[in-house]
Amino acid sequence: MSKKHLHNQAAIPLAPAVFKKPQMRPMIAEYDPKKKGVRNDLSDVVMVKYKVDPNEIPVEQQAGSTLPLMEIPGRDIEADEDYNPFEHRKLAHPTSDIDTLIHLLKGSLGSGILAMPMAFLNAGLYFGLVATFLIGGICTYCVHVLVKTSHELCKRIQKPSLGFAETAEAAFLAGPPAMHKFSRLAKALVNWFLVVDLLGCCCVYIVFVAKNVKQVVDYHAKDSEWFPHDMDIRIYMALLLPLLIAMNLIRNLKYLAPFSMIANLLVGTGMGITFYYLFQDIPSISERKAFAGFDHLPTFFGTAIFALEGIGVVMPLENNMKTPNHFIGCPGVLNTGMFFVVSLYAFVGFFGYLKYGEATSGSITINLPEDEVLGQSVKLMIAVAIFFTYSLQFYVPMDIIWRNVRHWFGAKKNLAEYSIRIAIIIMTLCIAVAIPNLGPFISLVGAVCLSFLGLIFPSIIEIVAFWDRPNGLGRFNWVLWKNLFLVAFGILGFFTGSYVSILEIINSKE
Repeated sequence: MSKKHLHNQAAIPLAPAVFKKPQMRPMIAEYDPKKKGVRNDLSDVVMVKYKVDPNEIPVEQQAGSTLPLMEIPGRDIEADEDYNPFEHRKLAHPTSDIDTLIHLLKGSLGSGILAMPMAFLNAGLYFGLVATFLIGGICTYCVHVLVKTSHELCKRIQKPSLGFAETAEAAFLAGPPAMHKFSRLAKALVNWFLVVDLLGCCCVYIVFVAKNVKQVVDYHAKDSEWFPHDMDIRIYMALLLPLLIAMNLIRNLKYLAPFSMIANLLVGTGMGITFYYLFQDIPSISERKAFAGFDHLPTFFGTAIFALEGIGVVMPLENNMKTPNHFIGCPGVLNTGMFFVVSLYAFVGFFGYLKYGEATSGSITINLPEDEVLGQSVKLMIAVAIFFTYSLQFYVPMDIIWRNVRHWFGAKKNLAEYSIRIAIIIMTLCIAVAIPNLGPFISLVGAVCLSFLGLIFPSIIEIVAFWDRPNGLGRFNWVLWKNLFLVAFGILGFFTGSYVSILEIINSKE
């Protein structure tokens, strides 16, 4: 082998580990002792090493990408079809179909379910029911698109698995030559939208915890002479800062594992008690609006997609399956799991709005009785669970950010990392203080981040990946038109949802 050939081999870089999540809206994240990482809707540890082509042809790197150029000389479409990525996955602990279904349900049923009654408030009782299943169906279909495209790209580059951001990068490298230069940008956009999404969820968590704690404290302090009654909610948020900093200076996730278990237990108990209250003295259906009006639909869209969108949890689950071809089959693990998830979200939204009507709050727990011990206990249990979840949810965006900036610092990396952690925590607190209205805040996060992650990005990835493949876009280019519709739907939801949410936030301050 020539020196030039050896030099080319040695110059090929290894792809860095990418920690991605993940989310559906926001999830109760938890520590995975087997993987020693966070397992939630956006968590996914991917370590891929790219060496040389099996034919000993050096893999060409383009645009500084971490993935090899797709059209490797000597490889054709027939060769791609012969490669089965599922047979090359080496998993220490692969999950069965039932295990994956349980993980999908567990990861999808997070605190977003508490906001569904507010979504129905902005849609109407009957329209909200139909629209929830419609949005759930669209979100599920976009997950299918992402997973199928990922499978196709795995065949082309002959790699066992790809994460969300890696799929985006691979699609642009596999697409038309004009798209190759945008591969790193595509990967960066996915990762940074995940960061913004998760940090937005952390801001929502702060507002959520403060509102629930304030209700309980105000009730017990109303007759107190030494404790101020009806303090501003921003004071409660500020009081959380020392606790948040202390929790999030813990860099070893092993020490956060007990808090994850406590959070899961508290959420399960709290939701059970919430259902008990929802079915007491249910009013007549005729007392609620069937359709809330077109002007409220953008808020409904943002809230519903915030709660329902779980595209981040999909790739880690699919990549760890023993039989990944069962994931998107018919009925398949994904279809079965999402049917139960969407049905439960619609159930909570329907009966939550039916119970509380126009008084429905951004979180159903805020509507529970303030003068009953059981209702107060739910508020505190959910508040503590969400507080613990902040630390686990915070880990993923912090990991992405730190991996991109740590090369700026020399020997003082530890000091720099702790400083960045504290700065980001303070930033999330400041945003929460600036936007203490929980309802439009949730809608804003959903409209801004999840319109892109759940609808726009998967559609664009499929278009680019199949653009120049024989019959890749189908007869009459139906795949192209279908994806353009989804992109337009996502952009419409992004602009209208963001506009209405921001307007509502401004009006609430006035």
